[in-house]
Amino acid sequence: MKRKLIAAIGVAGMLVSIAACGSDDSDDKKAGADGFKGETLTLWAMDGSTPAGWTKDVKAAFEKKTGAKLKLEVQQWNGIQQKLTTALSEENPPDVFEIGNTQTAAYAKTGGLADLSDLKEGVGADWTESINKSSVVDGKQYAAPWFVLNRVVIYNKKVWADAGIKETPKTRAEFLKDLKAIESKTDAEPIYLPGQNWYHFVGLTIGEGAELVKKDGDKYVSNLTDPKVAKAMKTYKEFADLSKAPKNKDEATPQQAEVFAKGKTGAFIGMSWEAATAIEASKDKKFKDNIGYFTIPGATADKPEGVFLGGSNLAVAATSKKQELAKEFLKIALNDKFEGALAKEGGVIPNKQALEAQLKGNPAAEAMAPATAGGGTTPLIPEWAAVENPPNPIKNYMTAVLNGKSNDAAAKQVEGELNKRLSQKQ
Repeated sequence: MKRKLIAAIGVAGMLVSIAACGSDDSDDKKAGADGFKGETLTLWAMDGSTPAGWTKDVKAAFEKKTGAKLKLEVQQWNGIQQKLTTALSEENPPDVFEIGNTQTAAYAKTGGLADLSDLKEGVGADWTESINKSSVVDGKQYAAPWFVLNRVVIYNKKVWADAGIKETPKTRAEFLKDLKAIESKTDAEPIYLPGQNWYHFVGLTIGEGAELVKKDGDKYVSNLTDPKVAKAMKTYKEFADLSKAPKNKDEATPQQAEVFAKGKTGAFIGMSWEAATAIEASKDKKFKDNIGYFTIPGATADKPEGVFLGGSNLAVAATSKKQELAKEFLKIALNDKFEGALAKEGGVIPNKQALEAQLKGNPAAEAMAPATAGGGTTPLIPEWAAVENPPNPIKNYMTAVLNGKSNDAAAKQVEGELNKRLSQKQ
């Protein structure tokens, strides 16, 4: 399934407070055939998240079990935060809705999400911890993990063969060695890595066990001077130094997949859908046969590099009058049968490691899976929302380091702006 950089990859704007009223729930009915007959459950899902086969089968199973109808309303990521914030403050919100994993904490803090802790004990007993983490706020389960995606290495098999490389690297050192071989033995750019591919940098910090922010009394402040953050940035620079990409641009300026499509780049670090973009942009009809994927190698062969897990959770509106019906939907949509089907049809990482076998035969998804357990997200705090608004201070920090500033000097350069954003009221 081709999808644009899913907005779950970051919170782009501030959320306003949501008034969460108590649920006037008349749903004390028990699930079962015709138990909710005559009712309609409204589901908001984002464009590209619900493959046709999965949607058809889940809808049929839900309607058969409950006797209710399922109304799916497909939403666009652009502008969804304001639209959802407004909807959750109104009398008839969507009962169940897809929400970006990094957005979940902010909505939970403002009272918009129902507590789903009882659901976790049943259908979610073996959810992958790294995927479920974003759904838990203050010890309570405010959403259910649905799926994630992460970055992989997308490489040009022909370029690597021309450099005499016969196997994909298993460690970070081997990866660097291979890229240097491409640099010395071919006329290709070893890797396209712009200076502000900041979600890859976030992945490197996760791999180092670093935090981008820290608590100072009752507020969060920058933690960019942490030696672990500096170590992650040093790793980023080692690879960026092998690239001709601009140091002050991100992967979308220009689109890195379109650069790769020219056939003169050894590799880039990106989302699986970017390979399809490259194939579409290439003038070589056989270009797709040259594309391969592998997991981003870590410091040792037994542990992949840290990655940012961009994905979606499913939540229930706190003001929905159909709490029990909504939970019945989640029990069906998230059971092993349908979660596995979503992984297989959509090429996404499921919320349970046991279901990753469904990815077999999808090389991009197979490359994503090994890094999932050790992945993570940006700080799961509502205060993070403002940080990603342009100009993103983390991006400016990265560019400063790549242009020769020390880590501490680059961190100090953006510290004031980063702290200002972290102090903004939600």
